[in-house]
Amino acid sequence: MNMSFADLGLAPEVLKAVADQGYENPTPIQAKAIPVVLAGRDVLGAAQTGTGKTAAFTLPILTKLAPMASNSVSPARHPVRALILTPTRELADQVSASVTTYGKQLALRSTMVFGGVNMEEQSKILRGGVEIVVATPGRLLDHVQQKTISLGQVEILVLDEADRMLDMGFIPDIRRILDLLTNRKQTLMFSATFSPEIKKLAAEFLNNPETIEVARQNATNEMVKQELHPVESHRKQKLLAHLIRTHGMTQVIAFCRTKQGADQLARDLKRERFSVEAIHGDRLQSARMETLAAFKDGKVQVLVATDVAARGLDINDLPYVVNYDLPHNAEDYVHRIGRTGRAGASGVAISFVTPEDDKYFEAIKKLIKKDLQLVPVPGFSPGTHALPPPTRPRSGPALMGDVQVETPQLPPLPKRPQQIAALFLPPKAPIQR
Repeated sequence: MNMSFADLGLAPEVLKAVADQGYENPTPIQAKAIPVVLAGRDVLGAAQTGTGKTAAFTLPILTKLAPMASNSVSPARHPVRALILTPTRELADQVSASVTTYGKQLALRSTMVFGGVNMEEQSKILRGGVEIVVATPGRLLDHVQQKTISLGQVEILVLDEADRMLDMGFIPDIRRILDLLTNRKQTLMFSATFSPEIKKLAAEFLNNPETIEVARQNATNEMVKQELHPVESHRKQKLLAHLIRTHGMTQVIAFCRTKQGADQLARDLKRERFSVEAIHGDRLQSARMETLAAFKDGKVQVLVATDVAARGLDINDLPYVVNYDLPHNAEDYVHRIGRTGRAGASGVAISFVTPEDDKYFEAIKKLIKKDLQLVPVPGFSPGTHALPPPTRPRSGPALMGDVQVETPQLPPLPKRPQQIAALFLPPKAPIQR
């Protein structure tokens, strides 16, 4: 793409902040969305995770608010003019960081509000006046009720990951918030997919929107190598430990279906001498953010997560994602593996498929329109034998990257679910005559 950020009509202060981050050319979603947002149109946008979607709305919003920037200490000179709603605290943190980074040259104030932390500190910042608020719906309504925020001058509303907000039951809260935005002039809605439910919401919330889509619905990133292994449930933990060692994984997210399962897997991997932490909705927000920071910094090798972390995690160059539990919702598979292979980098997504997962496996293949093959792992998949141990001497416990074993590629397993399930059954005893 020959287009540069300078061609998009962004404010000089915003362009400088972008250049300071080392970016020269916009991604496709940025190139398409930024001029439309600057023109004042409503937007219904769909883009794969890791395509630069957040900057696609933060950059033009900062540009539109730049003429209103003020160094005045008076709260009245800093009313809330842009409201960005996100489904999770992690995504709010990511979006807020983007606003701070690209708005550093402007005298605009921003903050984020979400649950799980003390309200008083947030209230103090809001009372001082901020132009841009990034919020989760529930905590924002708490502040409205406490009269610590006024939304009467909000001109721009962003609904980020609207499909996730729909899944999490936030739409009634969003309708309540919309009723308070009496000065709203522009609404931007971003979603991973254009499902019928999202199109219905767009018809309700948006005014003649420009539709922007840069990837086909439910597409998986071609930069992500998808590996799927058959395994019995009770062997999954040992298989994961084996793969972490043989692949030399220094940074990996393993997704579990339940909070209890995530905690159990984290305990099991710690016994295997891995640096591992679990993250899910029951953990305190401060602990979740601390764990994420440690993972990004490389201090935690394995992050075990439920789908609370499937979206909104912004980790550059994450090499591995593991579906320890195959998701029951096929779309969650797309979002989970979208954590790797971002911004042009390559990545590997590994999934464990048990006999009970047949219907979910078939649903995933149907959704992404790919004939995914199951590849057995010697010594861990049914009907295989363990490889001989490595011949080089061992000097200590097997930590990450300690063993490099080439895993031979065996022929793919049969495709039919009944045939796959049959492979997990014990062999029949011969008939005695």
